[in-house]
Amino acid sequence: MSVDFSLTANVVDIFARSIQPAVIQVEGGRIAAIAPISDAEADPTLPYVLPGFVDAHVHVESSLLVPTEFARLAVTHGTVATVSDPHEIGNVLGVAGVEFMLENAAHSPFKFCFGAPCCVPATPFETAGAEITVADIKKLFENPKIGYLAEMMNWPGVLHRDADVMAKIALAHAAGRPVDGHAPGLRADDAAHYASAGISTDHECFTAAEALDKLAVGMKILIREGSAARNFDALIELMPEHYHHLMFCSDDKHPDTLVLGHINQLVQRAVALGNDVFNVLRVACINPVKHYHLPVGLLGEGDPADFIVVKDLRDFEVLQTYLNGELVAENGQSLLPAAPIAVVNNFHAQPVTAQDFQLPTTKESATLRVIECFDGQLITARVDVPATIENGLVVPDVAADVLKLAVINRYQPHVAPAVAFIQGFGLKHGALASSVGHDSHNITAVGCDDESLARAVNLVIAAKGGLAAVGVDGQEILVPLPVAGLMSDQDGTAVASAYAAVDALSKQMGSPLGAPFMTLSFMALLVIPSLKLSDKGLFDGQQFTFVDAVE
Repeated sequence: MSVDFSLTANVVDIFARSIQPAVIQVEGGRIAAIAPISDAEADPTLPYVLPGFVDAHVHVESSLLVPTEFARLAVTHGTVATVSDPHEIGNVLGVAGVEFMLENAAHSPFKFCFGAPCCVPATPFETAGAEITVADIKKLFENPKIGYLAEMMNWPGVLHRDADVMAKIALAHAAGRPVDGHAPGLRADDAAHYASAGISTDHECFTAAEALDKLAVGMKILIREGSAARNFDALIELMPEHYHHLMFCSDDKHPDTLVLGHINQLVQRAVALGNDVFNVLRVACINPVKHYHLPVGLLGEGDPADFIVVKDLRDFEVLQTYLNGELVAENGQSLLPAAPIAVVNNFHAQPVTAQDFQLPTTKESATLRVIECFDGQLITARVDVPATIENGLVVPDVAADVLKLAVINRYQPHVAPAVAFIQGFGLKHGALASSVGHDSHNITAVGCDDESLARAVNLVIAAKGGLAAVGVDGQEILVPLPVAGLMSDQDGTAVASAYAAVDALSKQMGSPLGAPFMTLSFMALLVIPSLKLSDKGLFDGQQFTFVDAVE
């Protein structure tokens, strides 16, 4: 609950591009007055007050936390709002999943803006747990808490003006909601045709050249720095000229990195590179609020008292965070109370055996189409390597880092796994398995042998969702995710610690990846090229068709 108070600080006016010592008077959760004081009267040690940071595109579910627990961690870093796409839980539970996120978020003063997921399922080439139809989206837009049409991942459908895709976009326009984009790699005429459908943002740019093509046709570009996809270094050069049309986002943020920082880290990095501090703060604080019409105060008289107090404008150490005049974090400690967490799920997979992962062949020699994954990227490449064949079975070549990848349908019992091969995970022994597998969230696993794959997958199945690592000498770590197989029902700090342990084991097993489980979760994301694996088979994301793993 907010109380009336006053605060003396250096007030950062991003609009006026000025800093003025002043007394901020807060009454009834709003800024009643900002009274400047003379520089002569000001204390040279005064902290700085500025609007709170906004994550302009995030899937809260990827933090492994429900919204209230995400908020408890985020406010310690000065984040006061997120633009949150709930399509992860939407793929598991449909509209009921979106409603779960809204209900849980209502227990927090944190300003979540949830979107209406428009690509559930993401493609017809995978098995999801639910479908969100045009009629569902129309109903969702009747709720004022649904602030936008979430990322339109079906870019081929947009380019070809598919009737169902265009109907969803039209609903958003009729409801006065912006439409988020997702168009990896689209350039020139394709980018222009995509934007002309009325899609206003993109967070999937891998290069500055791609971003410039999209800026040229009126799109806003989100500079993404998450746990797996990290594009800050490639895009930050856009800041001086294009700051009016940029935002910062994390997209997917695992709990161990959320504990350490959020948008504040991007602000610090951008300023350290020599960018104008007012330009950077406009990107971090102002642009998302304006674009998405968020009910977030921007440090003006009459605004909701949503602001942060930082030690300086270099390191941006967050001393306090306020939401509607309520002190919600101080000196790195969250002051938000825990809220009750309901458990909802959709999980029907049954235990598997090592034999289920075997890939028989009658050939004496063959070539494998292998997925090549990259640290810090969602895109993959295809590499062709000679198959290793033993006793009529195609097997991993651990020495060459050619491991087995599997996706198991979790919505139906007793469905055979889809199996392929992957390079880049670097495991020397054991296996990893996860029920977080974008976007349909079937079980995705990578391993050095079939026995380890079965052990890891069965740990996830027994918990009806989770992250599992199995190593040598009986090593096993499981992080249970009982909420839709995506999120924990535990305290955020505890989940961060548990995740750090399973992440550490995966790296002890040999993985050089910065976030192995996050990278694993994207190996079934068919809408990102070029080669991925769904529960139905190996998929070429450039040709949008299934291909054989063994040639």
